[in-house]
Amino acid sequence: MTGRRRTRSTFLPTLTRPVRALPKARKARKTRKARTVRTARTAGVLVACASLAAGCGVIPGFTGGAGDDPITVMTWAPQDTNATNKPGMPALAMAYARHVNADGGINGRKLKVINCNDRNDSVNAAKCARRAVKEKVVAVVGSYSQFADTFFPILEGAGIPYIGGYGITNAEFTSPLSYPVNGGQPALLAGLGRQLASSCGPVALVRPDTIAGDELPNLLNSGLEAGGHQNVTDVRAAEDATEYSSQSEQALDRATTDPTDPGCVVPALGDRTNTFMDSFRRAREDYPDVRMGTVLGSVDQTVIDATGGASSPYEGAYITGWYPVEADKRWDGMKKVIREQAFTDTRIDPADAGVQTTWIAYTVLEAALKALGDGEVSSDTVRRTLDDGFKVTTGGLTPTLRWQFQDVLASVGFPRLVNTDVTLQQVKDGQLVAARQGAIDVTKTLQGAEEQG
Repeated sequence: MTGRRRTRSTFLPTLTRPVRALPKARKARKTRKARTVRTARTAGVLVACASLAAGCGVIPGFTGGAGDDPITVMTWAPQDTNATNKPGMPALAMAYARHVNADGGINGRKLKVINCNDRNDSVNAAKCARRAVKEKVVAVVGSYSQFADTFFPILEGAGIPYIGGYGITNAEFTSPLSYPVNGGQPALLAGLGRQLASSCGPVALVRPDTIAGDELPNLLNSGLEAGGHQNVTDVRAAEDATEYSSQSEQALDRATTDPTDPGCVVPALGDRTNTFMDSFRRAREDYPDVRMGTVLGSVDQTVIDATGGASSPYEGAYITGWYPVEADKRWDGMKKVIREQAFTDTRIDPADAGVQTTWIAYTVLEAALKALGDGEVSSDTVRRTLDDGFKVTTGGLTPTLRWQFQDVLASVGFPRLVNTDVTLQQVKDGQLVAARQGAIDVTKTLQGAEEQG
């Protein structure tokens, strides 16, 4: 959607009507008559425009103001797959659109959200990106996909900004058209490594055997090394496996090598973390006690509840997240929108990191669109606004966001990573609570991640 009002020609039906061959004399009479009709029509249109200038639309070749067409964006995420699913992200996007539209829209224009299911598949991720181009969206907002190498070239070719990706791939922190709102997996794992370095013996990481998963060990190691800890043992697993007994035993073998210093197991398998824990609980009965650590997105309050609450294997576990805990009052605005616009939609869990990321991404989008005022709304103008030193506050859910390509982490491969804060949480009595006040800045830890590669 470009924000330019479509120019409709009064004469289009006449010009596109098939023309039959006519005898010369008759053809001449028809030609004179057509000229007279066209002249009269043109004069009538000019008179009408002179008296009703505001109602004539946009003059051809003139870029319109706010217009009355909806502002179109897209949100994509995998749904109904055998691996990680994030149905709450597109569902929250729709609720956000209903919320702003019920309030009069943005600068008087409706917000239209198109959802797309990338199905955890590179082909479908590319299809979503091509659909975004076809629909002329001004941005892809609050989305999740592991296939950045597939979709980013398409978005970049069309100049479409990618606002608030989940942070699952490094490309989200390198593409000049990416505007991340969190520190992604790099920040979460670096922060978790720093915490586990002081509280764990040997550490084993169980992670997907995927391209995105290949990046995780180095990031966790950067945090461990910052705390003077030895590197993690890397245990690979199929992302869509139905059981993980072999991986559980490998992780436990490593985490229990020192009986005087209990180790830690870190599952980072997204939605499959719960499947892993079913196998892990059975396997750990034959091993000494170990501790758990993981990242938000792999475990949240619903997972803890489903696995036993206070008797859950996550009891005592450290979990790093991007944002304040779900009970924090700073999420009240999001919860109000969910209650009013999606109360019966069970896909939306306010404690889900994907839902939270989509909320913040749409907060950024709305701020950028409002900054455009009555000007042209297009992918180009949204991108230029975000690139021109634009600052967005998110009610304390993140630091003030501002995207500049020359940032402190550019030298270590993360030029678009502007939010390096992570929160430290812990499971106590079956509840996910803040383990410390405020957030941890992992900038220096991430600066050491490149040396691990």
